[in-house]
Amino acid sequence: MNTATGGGGGAVLEELDREECLRLITPGGVGRVAFNDGEGPAVIPVNYVVDDGTVVFRTDLSSRLSKALSTALAGAQVRIAFEVDRFDEARHEGWSVLLRGGARQLSEDESAAAAPVEPWPGGERGAHIRMIPAEISGRRVHH
Repeated sequence: MNTATGGGGGAVLEELDREECLRLITPGGVGRVAFNDGEGPAVIPVNYVVDDGTVVFRTDLSSRLSKALSTALAGAQVRIAFEVDRFDEARHEGWSVLLRGGARQLSEDESAAAAPVEPWPGGERGAHIRMIPAEISGRRVHH
């Protein structure tokens, strides 16, 4: 891990290695998916789990994300970015992890075998998406 001091009241900006990034996001929760929806960049929040070093989340089959992924050739991956962060605004501390890589919709058999994801919103979330990170980076600000 590399560190660099900043000018904000003694706060330190630290670059995180891959292992620390994965440790921080492994509990799951809410992250944001960035993708091209055909009209340009889009970012949406999703509930996710980490499953064997990959990120799994669910979305509605008719969502823009699901449609963007379904336009790819069968078995092909679409490049997306996925970000998770946690901040304590009162203490001016927190961390952010960014993953970039390929994503694809899982088959019914793959969905059944994947770690379960429980979306917060109601309604059908029939599309299970797996993102395989090619790049993982992160930063933490602390005192």
